[in-house]
Amino acid sequence: MQPLELTLVVAATRSMGIGAGGTMPWKGLRNEIKYFARVTTQLPSHCPSGAVNAVIMGRKTWDSIPPKFRPLKDRLNIVVSRSAAAPPPSPPSIQEPVRVSSVEGALEYARAHGGGGRVFVIGGGQIYAAVLQRPEARRVLLTSIDAEYDCDTFFPIRLGTDEGTEPGWTRRSDEEWKAWTGEETENGRREEAGIKYEFQMWERE
Repeated sequence: MQPLELTLVVAATRSMGIGAGGTMPWKGLRNEIKYFARVTTQLPSHCPSGAVNAVIMGRKTWDSIPPKFRPLKDRLNIVVSRSAAAPPPSPPSIQEPVRVSSVEGALEYARAHGGGGRVFVIGGGQIYAAVLQRPEARRVLLTSIDAEYDCDTFFPIRLGTDEGTEPGWTRRSDEEWKAWTGEETENGRREEAGIKYEFQMWERE
């Protein structure tokens, strides 16, 4: 069995702000949302039949997803909540979220039931912080928002900010980003709803 490898997916401002009042302060980035859906759903070509990607999130992130869009389609949704008392189901269903009481429990469940698919961590701030302490945290897919907003939640590490980058992390090339994500369009600065942003991939050295 291959070792578990975690990819964090986040959109953040220049100062790594990711949220305000329990939601993202920017609106209208529909193509960015579609990118998130593609990347977290698409399986690599080497995955065995029956594999599915997992998305791990905290309860507040789950609650912030509009009800009509949850669980996130065609992915194993794992929600970390302190109030999760019952044992998670086995086998899982992608039609219902799996609730676990800890990040460790989420990783164990993803390892046991993902069938070899990728494992993504999608928020919020406390979940990111806990996962980044773990050696399995290998990669960050960052949507870098070229603007500042009044945020009250921030990504735990700096990636390409004016203050620098967290030691031990390196930005990969656009070609490496394309190869890993499977995206077919050229990368670069984009603009949508008056907001400029860029897709980036960072990896732990």
